[in-house]
Amino acid sequence: MKQLFLVFTVVISLSSLAQYKMEYLNRGLHAVPDGKGNVLISWRLFGTEDSTANFNLYKSAAGKTPAAKFVVTKATSYLDQLDTTTTCTYTLKAVMNGKEEKQGTSIQLVPGLKKYLAIPLQTPAGYAANDASVGDMDGDGDYEIVIHMAGKGKDNSQGGFTDPPIFQCYTLEGSLLWSINLGKNIREGAHYSQFMVYDFDSDGKAEIAMKTADGSIDGKGTVIGDSSKDYRNEKGYILSGPEYLTIFDGLTGEALSTVDYIPPRHGKLNPSTEELKAVWGDGYGNRMDRFLACVAYLDGQHPSLVMCRGYYTKTVLAAFDFKNKQLVKRWVFDSDANGNKSFAGQGNHNLSVTDVDADGRDEIVYGQMTIDDNGKGLYTTGIGHADALHVSDLDPSRPGLEVFSIQEHFGDAGANFRDAATGEVIWKKASVKAGDDGEGPGRGLALDIDPRYEGYECWVAGAGITGLFDNKGNKIAERTPACNMGIYWDGDPLSEILNGVNISKWDYDSSRAYKIFDAREEGCASNNGTKANPCLSADILGDWREELICRTADSKELRIYSTAIPSSLKLYTLMHNPQYRLSIAWQNVAYNQPPHVSYYLGQGMKLPPKPPIQIVKPVKQ
Repeated sequence: MKQLFLVFTVVISLSSLAQYKMEYLNRGLHAVPDGKGNVLISWRLFGTEDSTANFNLYKSAAGKTPAAKFVVTKATSYLDQLDTTTTCTYTLKAVMNGKEEKQGTSIQLVPGLKKYLAIPLQTPAGYAANDASVGDMDGDGDYEIVIHMAGKGKDNSQGGFTDPPIFQCYTLEGSLLWSINLGKNIREGAHYSQFMVYDFDSDGKAEIAMKTADGSIDGKGTVIGDSSKDYRNEKGYILSGPEYLTIFDGLTGEALSTVDYIPPRHGKLNPSTEELKAVWGDGYGNRMDRFLACVAYLDGQHPSLVMCRGYYTKTVLAAFDFKNKQLVKRWVFDSDANGNKSFAGQGNHNLSVTDVDADGRDEIVYGQMTIDDNGKGLYTTGIGHADALHVSDLDPSRPGLEVFSIQEHFGDAGANFRDAATGEVIWKKASVKAGDDGEGPGRGLALDIDPRYEGYECWVAGAGITGLFDNKGNKIAERTPACNMGIYWDGDPLSEILNGVNISKWDYDSSRAYKIFDAREEGCASNNGTKANPCLSADILGDWREELICRTADSKELRIYSTAIPSSLKLYTLMHNPQYRLSIAWQNVAYNQPPHVSYYLGQGMKLPPKPPIQIVKPVKQ
């Protein structure tokens, strides 16, 4: 008993030391008509506030006094009758310990309120809006949106020339802040142009970090390196020349710091095909140019940038800090280094970041291996490469976090479930039959969609593994739901299924999903072909439910859809959960995966504790 107490004390004390420096957010007061004559007003509960905070919502219609007052105690939303004839103003004031704040937050509703927020796009000819991320570029508490404008692209396995990747930043009001063109020496494709948007120096304003090359042009029109250089070979691959890592100012797009990219393709600047093959397993630029990226609080307080290369064979991760407007290398993990050979070939087309061992510092869950906060290998399962990965408190009956993943190679771990801290494989399901490519499942998903079973359900697509499994590995339904992404939408703690831009609810009685909302009916489209993901799904407005951010089919407009369904569940904004916030940063990486919180969010959940965060407000100039 004494030993148990000591362990508990150590964990608590270490966790209490971790104060993740997080961006300042305003209330995010937001209004959505429900199409039935009502409007849902919703707002954020900050992670720094007491969960017992109440709210007074005041409504004043033009020419009418006094304002109506609605007292909201058990939610962070309120459904009101929509006034379609006059302008109405809603003002929200928090009530703490019986005392109402003096300065509230207001929103004005005019007749003709749309169900979505529209952002007109200045899409270059031949391009389409693709993956997105968010960050507060000016420190006002509202997010701005960074859009990857994708032209003609190629998978790494395909030769051919591509268009230069372009990135743009928009305000929620529709203003274009800047455009960055990475140039001809950066190839376009899902595996190349990973972009991280975050407040890296904790000054209250976000930056953006990307791999750059000779000829990249920042948001001010300044060229990085030598614009006359063209390193593309006859097949369109880029196997030589310098590689850079640049961090840009989030408000202007100006390049702030450029350093040599780590990890490099080779020790030589212009390696031969044979030399590249000896390192990566092929010499034409396939395995070599598989990039991932993330943000992690490696010291438990400050965000670090982590750039990654390789997962089929050799794997390298490099961590950087952004200090005094300069990128500074923190550590490098290389699977070729002594003692790291077992970590080769274990990466996914995606990753996750969270504190798996409860020491108050983040680890990087890199497929079937996990890298500790100090850049050392924590463990590897040896199961190998895959396409999908989910980390959260998937099984609340067990201590700590769990990982659900799949195995691309045909084998006995087509679906696998493990302890996030130790790597212990708790259960696995063998692939039954190989697909046309001779491989195992191509997708896997973990969400809580069935209230009859505690914790998350798990399922996969491909390899003959059918049905729905509980978190113990027991099959609970024969039919397999859509296996793509998830979204919190309808107000209960269960997740909805997000497939493309379609939101559906799993009906456990009939083992079928029924449609809640389909943005295709509104002229919107998904991205990345069969991967079929929206630009972004994230909690960026209103209460803790998530927004669906997608493009119109012609890429002339970005639309932000929010739920109009009331909820009696009162949760901190998901963006103040460190794991979730970091999930939004990496969601755009390679094969998009849904974000997860670090606690159990599902049927029968306990209210989560106040997150260990410190809000950073920008210094007024």
